[in-house]
Amino acid sequence: MTPVKIPQTQVAAVVPTLGAKLEIRKDVPVKQPSQLAPGECLVKIICTGVCHTDLHASRGDWPVTAVTPLIGGHEGVGSIVAIGAHTEDSPVQVGQRVGVKWLANSCLNCEQCRTGLEQCCPQAKFSGLTVDGTFAQYVVSWVQHVTPIPESLDSRAAASVLCAGLTVYRALKYSGARIGNWVVLPGAGGGLGHLAVQYAVTMGMRVVAIDTGAEKKDLCLALGAEKWIDFEETQDIVGAIKEACDGQGAHCAVVTTATSAGYAQAIDYLRPGGSLMAVGLPGSAKLESSIFWTVLKSISILGSYVGSRQDAVEALEIAATGKVVVRYELKSLSQLQEVYEGLAEGKIAGRIVLDVSQ
Repeated sequence: MTPVKIPQTQVAAVVPTLGAKLEIRKDVPVKQPSQLAPGECLVKIICTGVCHTDLHASRGDWPVTAVTPLIGGHEGVGSIVAIGAHTEDSPVQVGQRVGVKWLANSCLNCEQCRTGLEQCCPQAKFSGLTVDGTFAQYVVSWVQHVTPIPESLDSRAAASVLCAGLTVYRALKYSGARIGNWVVLPGAGGGLGHLAVQYAVTMGMRVVAIDTGAEKKDLCLALGAEKWIDFEETQDIVGAIKEACDGQGAHCAVVTTATSAGYAQAIDYLRPGGSLMAVGLPGSAKLESSIFWTVLKSISILGSYVGSRQDAVEALEIAATGKVVVRYELKSLSQLQEVYEGLAEGKIAGRIVLDVSQ
């Protein structure tokens, strides 16, 4: 294979300080192949998704703060152009198309890594938070953590699966919900929600989609949701959900909202033995619920945080079969600031993918 010529500098979207306006810089250094440590790889980015997490990281409004200057992004798809010298037993090779996820690296030896909770590793590195992310033409990642992209899956679709799809897939996978069980998905017509509907249907679950608007209703029902509840038109959300689920309530709720309200209601509409999967990450909100009814109904409340390397492989494989289709809007890297503004104002519907190849 002919060696790829690596430029000394690149174009990248940089947040100089937390809360500052994003800058498109054309002189950001590219780490050269000779500078890569063993285990590192250099990935030339084709495209990258934009996640609400990227906005939080740039603002510094989470309890965990980002490094600055910050190159955000953690839903990147690209080709490996170099692997660090003396890298042993690399599962990927130069020229391979891979995904760069939120979890950039972990030790692989601690209790969390050994038990499938690599994302909770005390030594974990996170793309676009503690190490440079994918809002750039090149990114340094680690061979043990980049995820091979199935040949049949389009790069732009794969980008959103690397975080949004992975996150909802894992929450459903570990929810305890089984084939034929009712799953409630608040925000079902949104970026995470429309993927959650499809993964749940593919896993044999029955979906109650909650959102608002005729367009989102049509989308959710077309994707396989059995029931639709418009939260702006329904006075008694809890009652409507119970009625939709055979009068007994849902077996599971996957809450991706970044506010606490969606969590409090779930205890009321879950049936006995049901599970609440906490996925959304409001920076300072508290999870409040009735301890009495949580105990009396034997409700399980579980946090679900992105996913492991194996979860990512599974989420991508399902998408590659065509059973999960990502609805996204394509923009350029230079439009990232306006995307951030749209996210902050709640005006972004669905997923945004940035073309970085141009």
